[in-house]
Amino acid sequence: MIRKTVRRALEKELEAAAKAERRLAREALRESRSDWKDKLEEKVPPKVYDTLEAAFCKAFALVFQKGTGLIEKSYDREKLQQDYAARDQAVWARRDRQALGQFRGKSRVANARDLLLTTAEGVGLGVLGVGLPDIVLFVSLLLKGVYETALRYGFDYDTPGERLLILKMMEASLSKGTRWQSLNEEVERCLAEKLPEPTQEELEGQIRQTAQAFAMDMLLLKFVQGLPLVGVLGGAGNPVYYRRVMKYVQLKYHRRYLNRRKKGIRTP
Repeated sequence: MIRKTVRRALEKELEAAAKAERRLAREALRESRSDWKDKLEEKVPPKVYDTLEAAFCKAFALVFQKGTGLIEKSYDREKLQQDYAARDQAVWARRDRQALGQFRGKSRVANARDLLLTTAEGVGLGVLGVGLPDIVLFVSLLLKGVYETALRYGFDYDTPGERLLILKMMEASLSKGTRWQSLNEEVERCLAEKLPEPTQEELEGQIRQTAQAFAMDMLLLKFVQGLPLVGVLGGAGNPVYYRRVMKYVQLKYHRRYLNRRKKGIRTP
């Protein structure tokens, strides 16, 4: 009886998550480019994109290789794992959607807090006309949000397979149209099967792809952020991109947890 009750709650929550996924897909498949943005980007020197891509590549590599320990100092990993265990236990004790909804609620609260940090960081450096040095800080805050989300749903983040998944999710979150569709299918395959163990070469290749996605989409904002006086406009774009990435990532982790729990139930 308990298993059937939990299964029903999981199925209803999965239906709600699937509905949210369809909304996300409609937004991503609606390929729209602003004429004003295209015209302004044409005025950005070609070398700026190459420099920006290299900066994002360096930022991801640096944070993955040396920065994870520093990021973990900004939150209590053990407490997040304990909180997850308590919420997971509540699902079996209460057997309702409200218990499952606590996972989303906790993530939203943390997301709102980190969004304020991202805003302060981007706008603060934008006022000073600081563009490229902001990228390492921005990537660090993004990965901090992703890492905390992973822990809240009971997943690790520091194995090569998990890092590859994180990079793929971040790339997909910034994509549009058929590119989004293709990348989203890759993410779904990773979630449906056992995570692959990538080689160092494969991981570095994915870092480049993710860096390219960020550089392409944030080109104008980062160029403007490097200009004195108007740089605040570029820095103000950081929270917009933070929200966009985390919306995608949180939905994927939520569904991943629900599917894992559903697979763990055995009908008597």
